[in-house]
Amino acid sequence: MSRTANSSAPTDEPELVLSQGTIYVIFSALLAAMFLSALDQSVVSTALPTIVGDLRAAQHEGWIITAYLLAIAVVMPIYGKLGDLRGRRRPFLVAIAIFVAGSAGSALATSFVDLVVWRSLQGLGAGGLVILSQAIIADIVSARDRGKYMGPMGAVFGVATVAGPLLGGWFTDGPGWRWCFWLNVPIGLVAFAVAYFRLRLPSRRPSTRFDLAGAALMAVTTAGIVLLTSWSSISSDGRYDWSSPVLIGLLALTVAALAAFLVVETRVADPLIPLRLFRSRTFSVSVSIALVLGMTMFAALSFLPTFLQMARGYDATEAGLLMLPMTVGLMITALGSGILISSTGRYKIFPILGMGIATIGLALLTRLTADLSMVTFGAMIFVLGFGLGFVMQTIVIAVQNAVPPEMVGVATSTNNFLREIGAAVGTSVFSTVFTTNLTTRLAAAVREAPAADIPQGFGADALTPDVVDRLPAALRELVVNAYTDALAPAFWYLVPLGVLGFAIAFLMKEVRLSDQAGLVARGAAVGR
Repeated sequence: MSRTANSSAPTDEPELVLSQGTIYVIFSALLAAMFLSALDQSVVSTALPTIVGDLRAAQHEGWIITAYLLAIAVVMPIYGKLGDLRGRRRPFLVAIAIFVAGSAGSALATSFVDLVVWRSLQGLGAGGLVILSQAIIADIVSARDRGKYMGPMGAVFGVATVAGPLLGGWFTDGPGWRWCFWLNVPIGLVAFAVAYFRLRLPSRRPSTRFDLAGAALMAVTTAGIVLLTSWSSISSDGRYDWSSPVLIGLLALTVAALAAFLVVETRVADPLIPLRLFRSRTFSVSVSIALVLGMTMFAALSFLPTFLQMARGYDATEAGLLMLPMTVGLMITALGSGILISSTGRYKIFPILGMGIATIGLALLTRLTADLSMVTFGAMIFVLGFGLGFVMQTIVIAVQNAVPPEMVGVATSTNNFLREIGAAVGTSVFSTVFTTNLTTRLAAAVREAPAADIPQGFGADALTPDVVDRLPAALRELVVNAYTDALAPAFWYLVPLGVLGFAIAFLMKEVRLSDQAGLVARGAAVGR
């Protein structure tokens, strides 16, 4: 797709001078915002059993995760479009404020319903933090130089993935789980202050009306997808019952909303997600990789810390530390590929390398065993992280560079939205495959164990690290082996998807990286 300047770009004196010092100050606020969003998705997971226990809602635990994921996914396209139409400064400040308010409310929650409501508010802010941070970088830094900034953003995600469980475990065992939420408040306030005083991005008056119909239909479609993929964790019986009229009705509503959304987007003057963007091979290939990335990598990452706790007996903090090799691998390639992209102007090779290496990492994980050396495990996840680092931020650069500067927000939000949806679908399917295997293997293990050793209510849905640790030695060994034997083959489901992503990456058309920042290209800023 050709890169065109906005015909309505201002012709008077530019509102912003992009000196290197200004860029660095803005970038520091963006990094803080990205860290907040990435950390919050992982820090709460460790504390969840304690949280739902204190609030007497263990049977509804899934809603805490689902509410947050749903809120993030619903608002991503909206933030992207609003930033393109009106400028990104105000939406970014609003996103930080909402996130901080949701964090404080979650910390003060006295009931499970309160926590779900405030957690949803958090998600409404977090969705904007990610999208707008990446889009603002495109506004102030040229695509050619963007790798030097996107690399650290990818590294921040990797650090947060490991730091979250560590902090969550420490807070839970120490000052209390509410500090998982209080932590966000001071960091968020600092990011808000820096953004308020130093993020002087120009605003503008939109020439077209916001696509309300498209936004509403996209929200319904997204909600349906997230609820369907989370059904086994939020339904009262903890499983999919396709005879349920509620489940069937939800599926029908989701399909109908998606069809209506596609119709609306072809008819409105300025659609929420312009379908013509998919005519660009670079754009369509990049967002397809994002979808596959979500379905494979994030599904894998969600189960690895649990494996360390269930099969090896590590606590949550130790499990988080043992995930460090993945973070190291991700940081090396995220930073390295960003520098190489900026110095060479070439980027196509990195998604190819990344998807290939990450797929090898997924294949290695099919060899998990209960007595696996932690050195070997570290090498496996290092390979996975090494591949991820090549891909995550590179496809964002490719997507942003493939569209006109005035559509960067929409392009960025589409990429991240599809990655989130992929993560929801992939994790659900992976969980279903794993749970089915585990139920079968546990049934066989129970037949081999003495009846007196089997606790009441024992089953796949009742397994936690504490429960496994308290089992009689003989039964514990059977359960651990059953768990590992069920998990390792489930990774074979992810390998073909990884291969698909690897093949898709070869189809990417490398578009010359722009040497102008988005605001400069629109005439709203000058570089210095």
